Amino acid sequence: MSRLMESKLAASGLEKIYQKIVDGVRLNFDDGLALYRTHDLTSVGFLANLVRERKSGDLTYFVRNLHINYTNICNKGCKFCSFYALPNDSRAYVLSIQDVQDRIRKHGDVPIREIHMVAGINPRLPYQYYLDLIRAVKEVKPSVHVKAFTMIELAQIQRVAKKPMGEMLVDLKAAGLDCCPGGGAEVFSDRVHEELFRAKLDNEGWFEVAREVHRAGIRSNATMLYGHIETVEEKVKHLLHIRDLQDETGGFMCFIPLAFDPANTELSHIPVTTGYANLREIAIARLLLDNFPHIKAFWIMITPAVAQLALWYGADDIDGTVSHYEITHALGDTSHHQELSHEQLLAMICEAGRKPVERDALYNLLPLH
Repeated sequence: MSRLMESKLAASGLEKIYQKIVDGVRLNFDDGLALYRTHDLTSVGFLANLVRERKSGDLTYFVRNLHINYTNICNKGCKFCSFYALPNDSRAYVLSIQDVQDRIRKHGDVPIREIHMVAGINPRLPYQYYLDLIRAVKEVKPSVHVKAFTMIELAQIQRVAKKPMGEMLVDLKAAGLDCCPGGGAEVFSDRVHEELFRAKLDNEGWFEVAREVHRAGIRSNATMLYGHIETVEEKVKHLLHIRDLQDETGGFMCFIPLAFDPANTELSHIPVTTGYANLREIAIARLLLDNFPHIKAFWIMITPAVAQLALWYGADDIDGTVSHYEITHALGDTSHHQELSHEQLLAMICEAGRKPVERDALYNLLPLH
């Protein structure tokens, strides 16, 4: 390390954290607070990049994927959500099985590796619908990985299935479920839960479903929604909580910090997160989550430009082509349709000085074409 970097770390009060990283010592709660409170983002990024390159070298993972949101009807009323609709809303929809297959067939000429399906909590959907949904995807694209259903959705599916969670997960796996996304975690804080999403599964409920998912041999991701009313202390606790669960189950593949978009929500007075804040969240996640293989820079929420920078701030995954993402959007695209071509993703990664590697939903490497 150069003398200049030593001087910067000392000035930022991060030299002890640097030594922990060099020695492979796990960071603690106070370290997390220090990383959030320092103004020297460059030094935080430097530390995160040390861990990123230790784990992944120059590799940056991406996937050719398609997002399908099968319904926007939801009964949870989360204050941070602009996606949901009530049943009598003119925007409300439920995709039929045929609708889902038609959407996939529209991309028949693209070698899609992952189909990502999440949606609102619609109490009118029967158990059979969820099984048919997965089977419908596999019928059109047998080799594709189905990454579907947040922990919140799984709790609802169990409710209508009227089965133990373990039995229900066996059914979903038999239908073709390959892994689960990490959404619905928000911030693990009773205060935030009560204020913003009190009707949704609580924090311990999310963890119990995640445990069951991992026990069933289904891998998943984990997330944190930031940039609303959460505190620094709550974010550090969130990260350490999922780190503890990863120690317990080993079932998480990737962590995705999700930048809150206040547009068209009950929190529209809150400013959009800055690139500075987005890079810090990614870097701190990489430093605290030492047992997570991958950290994702979800370009659709933080813009492609910030995602490129994030590849030097701890991220080793840039998600993928993301056709038809409707939950939230960072680029002001009122159609809610955003995607990058395979060539654009490769160019972005290479321009950032990293080596692109294509993966599937389970992080198996694929030949790069």
